[in-house]
Amino acid sequence: MRLRLIQPAVAFYGGGRRPKKALFPPLGLAMIAALTPPDVDVSLTDENIEAIDFHENTDVVGISVLTITAPRAYKIADTFMARGVKVVLGGVHVSFLPDEAARHADAVVIGEAEKTWPRVVADLKADRLQPRYQQEGHPPLSDLPIPRRSLFRKGAYFFNNTLAATRGCPYSCSFCSVSAFFGRTYRCRPVADVLGELGALERGKLLFFIDDNIVGNPGFAKQLFRAMIPYHMKWLGQATVTIARDDELLELAAASGCVGLLVGFESTSQASLVALGKKANRADEYPNEIKKIHSKGIAIHGTFIVGLDEDDAGVFERTVRFAQTMRLESAGFAFPTPLPGTDLYESLDQERRLVTKEWSRYAREIVFEPRMMSRETLRTGHKWALQEFFRLSSILERIGLARRNLVMLWILNLVQRAHYGRLP
Repeated sequence: MRLRLIQPAVAFYGGGRRPKKALFPPLGLAMIAALTPPDVDVSLTDENIEAIDFHENTDVVGISVLTITAPRAYKIADTFMARGVKVVLGGVHVSFLPDEAARHADAVVIGEAEKTWPRVVADLKADRLQPRYQQEGHPPLSDLPIPRRSLFRKGAYFFNNTLAATRGCPYSCSFCSVSAFFGRTYRCRPVADVLGELGALERGKLLFFIDDNIVGNPGFAKQLFRAMIPYHMKWLGQATVTIARDDELLELAAASGCVGLLVGFESTSQASLVALGKKANRADEYPNEIKKIHSKGIAIHGTFIVGLDEDDAGVFERTVRFAQTMRLESAGFAFPTPLPGTDLYESLDQERRLVTKEWSRYAREIVFEPRMMSRETLRTGHKWALQEFFRLSSILERIGLARRNLVMLWILNLVQRAHYGRLP
């Protein structure tokens, strides 16, 4: 049996120029490949960096679907089904809207795939494919196979070394689909298993933990970071600001090679944080927490949401000035995106404030009616925030000429400056 796994492009390029590199490889599909029996011929296409061959000789196509890629994924699926190729859809979007996805597939996979995917493959071989497969509960993370990274195109990704040590998040933020997908669980792999996979990665290359919150279980994180010290690897990851409240945890993160963290501050307003369900964050403690993280030589990419129901038109300048004053090495300013499956989506849908359910517009456009400003005010304010934060003078004031990992930080900021300078 020939199986083609496909990651649909976030932006469809048609006959246009396609980027030569993407940020991260599709690690989830590499795990699906590892869960597939060895007698199946598996190949992988990441449409973000290469075109799909719709005429190849294949028996089954498996497609991973995000909300923003759903329309493109359905078009790909429909094209293969018209040729008589079996199509299986899975991923976060499919798990929340399986009936929608089922209109474009022979089978849909709901939830995590460790237990269900082997059944899908067995049923395909026996010609008894079922229309729906759903994981009951949440599988343990011990003895997972190592993702088949050999299926990735060489040289096609900026971060080749990606690894997941945990799944889920202990918090339940209203805008985040992670907790909804993983059932508000937080599970950790055995440290020995993580180290075994770590040893198989490229030496000398920066490691990126794709975990949604690498410090969600401080005890596990300390054990992992302590064990990583002899590997002498530099790494990046995502963490809550709570890492700064545990001195031992922060020390071990730095000692294990952490050079940068993506930290979700979300808002400088405590009222907004409460409304978001971001219970771990305390806005008045941000300055001290940022100072502590910086004191260990760890750079911060802060993420903020502007245009929340509690925000007035002054939120853009307040947020940017805070990020500049704190000398954050990088930052992202996003408007709320109500993804299916989240509490935010449900509340806006019930209030009839969603403008569209055309999924390709999500995360690209403002798809809801804000409460305290117009959509146009939010659009122009969002654009101003990004361009203001990445002005050359702002970069110089924040980073200067004497920061650790100076070249990497300047490149990161200049790339973002060029990107956001093209915003419509």
